Amino acid sequence: MQNINAGDTAFVLMCTALVCMMTPALALFYGGLVRQRDMLSVMIQNFVCIGVVGLIWVFGGFSLAFGPDIGGVIGNIVPYFGMYQVGIEPNPTYAPNVPFMLVFAYQMMFAIITPALMTGAFVGRFRFGAYLFFIALWTILVYLPAAHWIWGGGFLAKLGVVDFAGGIVIHTAAGFSALATAKYLGKRKMPAGESESSPASLPLVALGAGLLWFGWFGFNAGGAYAADALAAYAFTNTMLAGSIAMLVWMFWEWRESGRTTFSGVLVGAVAGLATITPASGYVEPMAALAIGAIGATACYHAKHVQKALGVDDTLEVWRAHGVGGMTGALLIGILASSSINKVAASAGQFGVQLLAVVIVAVYASVVTFILLKILDMLGILRVSPDVQLKGLDEVQVGESAYHLWGMDRTLPK
Repeated sequence: MQNINAGDTAFVLMCTALVCMMTPALALFYGGLVRQRDMLSVMIQNFVCIGVVGLIWVFGGFSLAFGPDIGGVIGNIVPYFGMYQVGIEPNPTYAPNVPFMLVFAYQMMFAIITPALMTGAFVGRFRFGAYLFFIALWTILVYLPAAHWIWGGGFLAKLGVVDFAGGIVIHTAAGFSALATAKYLGKRKMPAGESESSPASLPLVALGAGLLWFGWFGFNAGGAYAADALAAYAFTNTMLAGSIAMLVWMFWEWRESGRTTFSGVLVGAVAGLATITPASGYVEPMAALAIGAIGATACYHAKHVQKALGVDDTLEVWRAHGVGGMTGALLIGILASSSINKVAASAGQFGVQLLAVVIVAVYASVVTFILLKILDMLGILRVSPDVQLKGLDEVQVGESAYHLWGMDRTLPK
């Protein structure tokens, strides 16, 4: 234990708690954006990831992602199964100055929020029991291999692919899986005359977005595993990218419709945060501003691609996270500075980043489709049209978000 640095350990402890908070924050963000009748169903889908993925992480998940490499494809499940050999002593491969157990905990928070990100894409259409099977299998078959390929010493890491905090492993994987899921499930059933966009509570969205932004400092800066200059770069870059992305999204929205919306401002900030995530520890602050602006532009205009594909992605998960994470990962090859973290912009770096994005996006989409097909064949995937119209909260959860003191009688359904 003589190599443990108290300051670095305290810093990563704080970052771990911040990332843990992001899953409840995401529940607030998504819950406020959907209709009142589906608020609790999407929020419970987020919260339950903490339990399902947490157990998977203990019993083999961490080992498959970060265990000794097997053929560049997956980690050995034996060494860390059940937290065996995951103790206080630092592991020099991942973080030489903090307890290995803390690396386990920090990375567990990333694994938890990744499948939760997808829930915004298929609001009101996924049976809860099937969803539990889906996120468990998706975590094992998609997230863990992708994490190993890039963060655990797998074949993409050996090619030189970098991803500081999850633009490829988290946002690209979840974003393209969300797109595949929304496409497979088809469009939502809605009462005649109801708008596709009718958020239940924009103040709740604002609270969720603010907490997400706050947690994102731990999400990105914690990847340094030390309270050092690299963490300072990642922290600052996170703030700058989110700030400019908010304004750029507002510009495009204003240019198109003559006004800006509060929900648009919040979604634009999240898109910028997702875009800077993979590059936060590799670029200068001025480059982070460029990444945030480019990311917001790409995510905003990706709606045309989504429309052409005919996908009903309820809360634009693919646009904000899939396109954002992909864009940020590619921009590493154009804007990275070797003075920050030993990665320089070059055609070669751009090439391997592009290869990684394509591999993860295609792999995640295909595996997601197969999982959905299996659940569909079992007849447990979709809720009925009647349930969609009535709302999942009443049928599956048996509760109402605004039932207290009869509040549900005064709010639009």
